[in-house]
Amino acid sequence: MTRNTDQTLYQGRYLTLLERDGWEFIERRHGVAVLIAWTPDRELLLVEQYRIPIGRRTIELPAGLVGDEPGRGREALLEAAGRELTEETGWRAGRLTEWMSCPTSAGLSSETVTFVLARELEQVGGGGGDDSEDIVVHRIPGVAVRAWLNDRYRAGLAIDPKIYAALVWSDGAESADHQADAKADGE
Repeated sequence: MTRNTDQTLYQGRYLTLLERDGWEFIERRHGVAVLIAWTPDRELLLVEQYRIPIGRRTIELPAGLVGDEPGRGREALLEAAGRELTEETGWRAGRLTEWMSCPTSAGLSSETVTFVLARELEQVGGGGGDDSEDIVVHRIPGVAVRAWLNDRYRAGLAIDPKIYAALVWSDGAESADHQADAKADGE
């Protein structure tokens, strides 16, 4: 397909509204790291915060922009992921692994998020985000996550569907970790 030149309709600090071949879409200028983080007690770390675009509180995986802060223009993805995990949840990962990059809304935005598995977690603070954020941290036992999410949805909160992808992928990652550990132990 031949691509015509993009026409910039609006440019802000983080987003640009473009038109290409009659299609309007948003371009995100920073990468996004989304964390799949399980505590040693097999609790999934989730965050709750008010989201202006939808006008309500949401339940989400911890996440953040890569290289958006002054002086961090060349920030590496895993560095940003670790920073965001600690900032938002108060937990630090001993090991971070890039899992998969996916578009969030391919018909509306160029935004692609990269899922990062956070392992060997240690609680180092209370979390809650930076001065511009009002984040509530939730530690949900793995066996109760789906029921807990259903309860939050019925209570009127928005649920980010990336959580469900993380649950599916976590099952596979846990199995792969177990196999690697067993191999290392000589089983």
